[in-house]
Amino acid sequence: MAKHPVATSATAGMLDVISERLPQLRKSEQKVAALVLDDPARVIHESVAALSKRAQVSEPTVMRFATGMGFEGYQDFKMQLAQSLALGIPVTQSSITEADDTATAVNKIFSYAVTSLAHARDHLDATALEKAASLLAKATEIVFFGVGASSIVALDAQQKFPILNVPCSAPTDQQMMLWAGSLAKPSTAVVAFSNSGRTTSVIEATASAKAQGAATIAIVGATGPLSEIVDAAIVVETFENTDFYTPTTSRLAALTAMDALATLVAIRHPDEVKHHGRKAKATIALRLAEDS
Repeated sequence: MAKHPVATSATAGMLDVISERLPQLRKSEQKVAALVLDDPARVIHESVAALSKRAQVSEPTVMRFATGMGFEGYQDFKMQLAQSLALGIPVTQSSITEADDTATAVNKIFSYAVTSLAHARDHLDATALEKAASLLAKATEIVFFGVGASSIVALDAQQKFPILNVPCSAPTDQQMMLWAGSLAKPSTAVVAFSNSGRTTSVIEATASAKAQGAATIAIVGATGPLSEIVDAAIVVETFENTDFYTPTTSRLAALTAMDALATLVAIRHPDEVKHHGRKAKATIALRLAEDS
């Protein structure tokens, strides 16, 4: 069995790893790598002979390139490359330039998001999610912390959990977060969001809540001071390339992780979720009827 070090790398995917390893390859193999990086979609349909002819190298060189990247052979390499492309354009291929037209720029942004979300999904720790869901399922109150872009995720999360008939709040003001942390109880669950994992105000509020005995959960983009102090840390790893624009993939990934977490909690209370869901929908329908 091939270990597929390219496919399982912490970088975006195969093309990113090939780019990183390019300087270490033999000159003949660099010619092959250059064609793969230039037009990977074409390569997945080419035979060894066709690719070697275009690269002006021998067929054994193409085979050596594939096995050198950690695959069983050229066919295995092409299969993994096709799967990688199916997830979207890798990060190294998705940088936006001023020369891009509207269609190209939009395609790159969507492909970038798809690739990043797939990467985040593949690197999620199921054990951490399970522990976080268990802590939330026992809570009688849930408080969500987040500032800046993370406050958007916190506010969205606040909308998901009332269906469990559990009071929820999402203070985004730094002083109010500290206040909420100091008033937390052992039955309180705190969910803190920080893509950097180093947001000082969020860390302080979470630490205050933990000192009161509250269960603490962090959804972060990278390990750091915040993940080190909580009971359950969910690392949602995405790609952030801000050279040309500020991407929203970290928020998309955090929102999706929160959806997964809310679903896991709901599964633990199916009857309660159905009851409160029907009750909420009936109330909304009644109000709409009154307003019409």
